[in-house]
Amino acid sequence: MSTSIIKTTMFIIVLAFSGYGTIYGQQKKLDDYLHQALASNEGLQQKQFQLDKALYSLKEAKALFMPSISLMGSYLKDAGGRAIEFPVGDLLNPVYSTLNQLTSSSNFPKLQNVSIPLNPDNFYDAKFRTVLPIINAEIWYNQKIKNQLINIQQATINVYKRQLVKDVKDAYYHCYQTGKEIEIYQNALKLVNENIRVNESLYRNGVKNSTSLTRAQAEKQKIETALTNATNNRKNALMYFNFLLNQPLDNDVFIDTTAINGIDIGNVTHGNDISKREELGQLRYTSNIYNLNHGLQNSHMIPKLNTFLDLGSQGFNWKVDDKSRYYMWGVNLQWDLFASNQYKYKAKQVDEDLKTVKSQEQETEKALQMQLQTAYNNFNSAFASCRNAQQQLALAEKYYKDQLKIYKEGQLLYIELLDAQNQLISAELQVSVAIANTRIAAAEIERSNASYPL
Repeated sequence: MSTSIIKTTMFIIVLAFSGYGTIYGQQKKLDDYLHQALASNEGLQQKQFQLDKALYSLKEAKALFMPSISLMGSYLKDAGGRAIEFPVGDLLNPVYSTLNQLTSSSNFPKLQNVSIPLNPDNFYDAKFRTVLPIINAEIWYNQKIKNQLINIQQATINVYKRQLVKDVKDAYYHCYQTGKEIEIYQNALKLVNENIRVNESLYRNGVKNSTSLTRAQAEKQKIETALTNATNNRKNALMYFNFLLNQPLDNDVFIDTTAINGIDIGNVTHGNDISKREELGQLRYTSNIYNLNHGLQNSHMIPKLNTFLDLGSQGFNWKVDDKSRYYMWGVNLQWDLFASNQYKYKAKQVDEDLKTVKSQEQETEKALQMQLQTAYNNFNSAFASCRNAQQQLALAEKYYKDQLKIYKEGQLLYIELLDAQNQLISAELQVSVAIANTRIAAAEIERSNASYPL
């Protein structure tokens, strides 16, 4: 028991912070677990898929600046409908008759009037059309907006990463705490078994009655029940930790209790630096999007200019020759001069959205500052509780040793020894809980000031 208490007492939680509260002295094994979580967590991978989608969307927006080539074709089969009547016979036949009489020949045949249908029959038109935008403000704004959306998605991933780091650390320290709880109850069970052995010896020798032995046996059952609960809590903690790391739920977790470095709490610098928080970045990027959207709504004042080139063939009866092939180049201009103030009112809506985002940014900044200060306060309380718990453990250990010595001399009731033993177990449990809470409070500071290097 003494060895266990000494090890627990030596496990002093003192955390190192930089000027803005950056935590140093992190356990190497924990860092390995954090890297594994950041590499394989399922939720984080889903966020990454959304970022990849945003990147493809940006590439799509950039592709709009490039020329597009399309194969276009049409075929017309027609009968009836409107036609152009050309009286070529009525115009030329009298002339031809006169010429035949003058020449005494039939060299000038009689012509029929011609009816030309307006709709072409058995006509095809196949072409390659190349279109290139020259001036198009909508495409430019669209690309800029997609770029900001990528920034938002990247910030979202970093928000998730920071929360994941905190969750992994909390789970890790919970695994430590539940492991220490099992160790404490196992050591307590050894004490109870020793008490039962001593009480059995005293009872056989007629020094004590069976009451002390019965009470010791009842205490053993109580501790065994607590040990069972602690074992189940340990299993649940391990499953949650493995879930965060996306590894088999029954994997064991190595808790490195020896690599703890730190400085005194008096050297911890308090501050309000929340500039690294990705939540603020998300709102700033959103504000940029609304500014770009405002410009997009006013971009109708800029004309759209496109150029195109058609290379194709058209003709009747699917004939392809030098006469059917053609090219056509041109320029298209579109300039929206009047739209009944539609764009103006759209721009006004964007202005209101921008005001909302600015207000959210101010509110979020205050909330994050409050969160950071609360984290500092919670850490101070946790650190003080940890230090007091260690002092109480040292006193409880001395008190139990003194009571045990007196009890073995037959000068103390077992109920008094049992009370000292329960105080010792409670003090050990409080130390393990205080250590875990101090580390968790430190992880909350690290989360609040976004100091963990992603």
